[in-house]
Amino acid sequence: MKALALAALLLPLVALAHKPSDSYLHLDRSGDGFTGRWDVALRDLEEVLVLDSDGDGSITWSELRARQTDVAGYALARLKLSAESAPCPLTPASALRVVRHSDGAYAVVDFTAACPATPRALEVDYTLLFDRDPQHRGIVRVGSDGAGEPLVLSATRHTARVSLEGLSPWRRFGQMVHSGIEHIWAGVDHLLFLLALLLPSVLRRDRASGRWVPVGDFGSAMKDVVKVVSAFTLAHSLTLSAASLGWVALPSRLVESAIAASVIVAALNNVFPLMDRTRWLAAFALGLLHGFGFASVLADLELPAGSLAVTLFGFNVGVELGQLACVAVFLPVAFVLRDTRVYRQALLVGGSAVIALLACAWLWERAFGVVLNFT
Repeated sequence: MKALALAALLLPLVALAHKPSDSYLHLDRSGDGFTGRWDVALRDLEEVLVLDSDGDGSITWSELRARQTDVAGYALARLKLSAESAPCPLTPASALRVVRHSDGAYAVVDFTAACPATPRALEVDYTLLFDRDPQHRGIVRVGSDGAGEPLVLSATRHTARVSLEGLSPWRRFGQMVHSGIEHIWAGVDHLLFLLALLLPSVLRRDRASGRWVPVGDFGSAMKDVVKVVSAFTLAHSLTLSAASLGWVALPSRLVESAIAASVIVAALNNVFPLMDRTRWLAAFALGLLHGFGFASVLADLELPAGSLAVTLFGFNVGVELGQLACVAVFLPVAFVLRDTRVYRQALLVGGSAVIALLACAWLWERAFGVVLNFT
């Protein structure tokens, strides 16, 4: 019953484990103002505007063209630009277009922004889709032909002040650290994978009885956590770097499906143990897959080659800080509860079983493109 109750609480996480919803906003200087191009996923617009008028499961060009005023109005109402504290009104510039990104078709909203004076900085307030999808990100570039450094705006950080005189390396580094932290905390599949690896850290398998028993001291638990987290960190850093540098490229669907499978493996090992103190080997092997998932986030940013080293380092630092914060909260609580039936049965075994079931749903969705709706 405890496992079923936990499953009911965690079912909404199925919907949060997809690749984050993104839009791509490019702003170029044009006289005193800006010209803009905003790529918004059709699947996101369908959620709020119901573009598929005949309900056949696909959005045709005629259906989109009939609603282009609504699409432009919806998007532009959720973006505010200002310079020197004065607003820059937005005006649609042309008919909608459609382009393809790695994860599907996007509507392109072109517009102009008229600023009252030649600005030295631009204030951006971005609120698209945050009321429906807290994981949505706005990837914003301000610069000639959209080639400026990317900003990643989110529900918790939806405003930014962009200097039009260039971005310092330290500020770029800080932005990527923030993005790394945000990604690990918002990445439910990464967090549950880490949790599945950490749950047995305060226990050990008794060879005689085959049961989980508590470790004797905090140092033993900490040593196990350090090995597991270090192995995971080293592995995902290797593949993150290799994929971001273009040395290795894997299809997004394969990577996301493999990440879901890795969560299943890590969770089931807690229910039917094959590895105990050698879990760090599994953390390393499966962490290689997660590195490709992290790399897909950087690939979406379309980073200029000159900033790649700073970006990689900053993002990786952010991911590690996000992980360490999770460990710092989890480990003391787990150590205190380790000798209770609630921890050994409900949390370790029951919780791991629920995590495995959720990951099975993610795998089904990602591998076969089937959306499972639990609401």
